[in-house]
Amino acid sequence: MRGIVFYGALGKFTWRMLATVLGSQGVVVFLGALVARGLASAEGDDRSHAWLWIGVGLALLCFLAAGLMRRPWGVTLGWVVQALTFASAFVVPAMIGVGIIFLVLWVGSLVLCRRVEDQVAARQQAGVAPQ
Repeated sequence: MRGIVFYGALGKFTWRMLATVLGSQGVVVFLGALVARGLASAEGDDRSHAWLWIGVGLALLCFLAAGLMRRPWGVTLGWVVQALTFASAFVVPAMIGVGIIFLVLWVGSLVLCRRVEDQVAARQQAGVAPQ
């Protein structure tokens, strides 16, 4: 697919949408970290605080990646975040659902926003005024 990129500069509309996806993902991942801590604590697992801090770290990475979407390697960091979200399912199995939802939003934003930017560029080249 032409719209899926792993590295490179993105158009303004695309990086804004991807940053929105990652920001939302950060909030959900943080809530998943709280669930991981609660489940581990309820089971008497000594790693409950570790799961919390690892999840908080992943949530912060989501926010960092959102802020770095303007950079050429920001989209690469976003892909890493997507993979790590799936990896968090080893601790909280419900995170596989979260990972699927945000991966669909991520890929959909990459593809559809690129199409929108291509259409806007074509209209500007043709001299059609934006409505």
